[in-house]
Amino acid sequence: MTDLRHRLAQCFSLVFPGLTEPEVYSASSTSVAAWDSTAAIILANVVEEEFCVKLDYDVLPELVSFELIEDYLKSNGNGTS
Repeated sequence: MTDLRHRLAQCFSLVFPGLTEPEVYSASSTSVAAWDSTAAIILANVVEEEFCVKLDYDVLPELVSFELIEDYLKSNGNGTS
């Protein structure tokens, strides 16, 4: 498991503590009942703090799954910090 993936999983676990490890990696706004607009903002803030980045809030509505957030961090060079 990559460092980015592990760190992102920790972010998800903080925001959605009821998820099991497998559920974290497959988490999306459609599969997690607690993932509402407030949780999305909290998750964005936690990710920003963990990775020392500023997420582009124009794309935030598109970041609706663990996989999409992971891909966003990788493609923006933020997964290596």
